[in-house]
Amino acid sequence: MRFRATIENVPIFYRLIQAVEKLQKKCIMKFTETEMHVICNDDANEGGIQVWSVVKVDTMFTSYRIQSNADNAITLTLSAEALLSALRSSSSSASSSSVAAAILPSYDADEVVMKLAKKNEQAVLSFEMYGMSRSGRKVRVAHDVRIDVMRPAEGDKLHEPRCPDPEVHVLLPPLLKIRTIVERLRPLSDVLALRANNSGVLQLSVNTDTVKLETQWVKCGNPSMAKHGMAQNDEDDDAEDASLNKPDPDQMFCVLVSIRSFLKFLNSHVVSATTILCLCHNHCAILYVYIGEIADAGGVLTYYIPTVIDGDE
Repeated sequence: MRFRATIENVPIFYRLIQAVEKLQKKCIMKFTETEMHVICNDDANEGGIQVWSVVKVDTMFTSYRIQSNADNAITLTLSAEALLSALRSSSSSASSSSVAAAILPSYDADEVVMKLAKKNEQAVLSFEMYGMSRSGRKVRVAHDVRIDVMRPAEGDKLHEPRCPDPEVHVLLPPLLKIRTIVERLRPLSDVLALRANNSGVLQLSVNTDTVKLETQWVKCGNPSMAKHGMAQNDEDDDAEDASLNKPDPDQMFCVLVSIRSFLKFLNSHVVSATTILCLCHNHCAILYVYIGEIADAGGVLTYYIPTVIDGDE
């Protein structure tokens, strides 16, 4: 089993793991010949939220080499916090926080190599950073992250949640703006109602015995969706037939979610360029967070947030 790659885009990698770490302290990473997957699927997560991300290899890496007996796929578990620390070590620019700058104030890596290794019989994901200090001296920094390599049979059991076909897809406003609103609603209720229709209307609301508040956006856009959340061309052969089965465009569909779960999802604003919300009425919310614009996205984080039962809504 062999794996080695040069991380070409450390800031994007850092922000992706930063979003995941807020959800779950340990995550699963799967590397194949063409993709990197980052998965959080622990039922113990707040509200049962899961994330399944797929990133194209050429978006993140160069000099990418992988070899295994499992169709050249390697699946492992590791601490998201430890991975963040390793990526932060590569450069103060990997993170916008002042903490990173304090750790290595005079060093930026010209090259960051990630590889599978074994140290004292413990499997690790080893990071080697090469660069020059501001005084002109060559610098090499090494950082190892302990991992557990999953057996191929265990990796084969990993599957995204099965959900009904969503009734509505709506393009979200900037996640940072939504987070500001949801943070103000959090003290009022544990449950947030997500509503949308096929006329571009999006509503976020809380409803309790003492308060009812609602925020609404209009003209959000309703993109058509293909498999894995990629936008379809409106000229698909069956588009005309599908249009005959569309629901009333003004009908609102709703999913009630844990407001704490939704706030954890909103940490993905550090990655998001475009986000699409899909509602499976009274079942779950599916959110696609794209790395880059949809047309040429280098990857997508898919969040699954199940509905909660609340008698007030």
